[in-house]
Amino acid sequence: MKPADCRTMAEVRPGIDRLDEQIVALLAERFRYMDAAARIKQDRSAVRDEGRKAEVIANARRVAAEESAPLEAIQEIYERLVESSISYEFEQFDAIRGP
Repeated sequence: MKPADCRTMAEVRPGIDRLDEQIVALLAERFRYMDAAARIKQDRSAVRDEGRKAEVIANARRVAAEESAPLEAIQEIYERLVESSISYEFEQFDAIRGP
């Protein structure tokens, strides 16, 4: 059922639950790419890349605009996601090579 067709919360909740499962699965895949990045990067200083961070957030804002999603909310989510990804990648890098 599409969101616009929902008339009750009983109709809304299954859609949200289905999307949450998909979002978590995609986030898990995204973090597996962080595992790969930690494995590939040879220098710990390469883990934090502010230019790439800005690019990822800008891309998210662009897609949000195309989807008529709330830009500020998407930017906030992506800011947190990217920072969490960087922290995770540092942990994985250190686990592979040591700090």
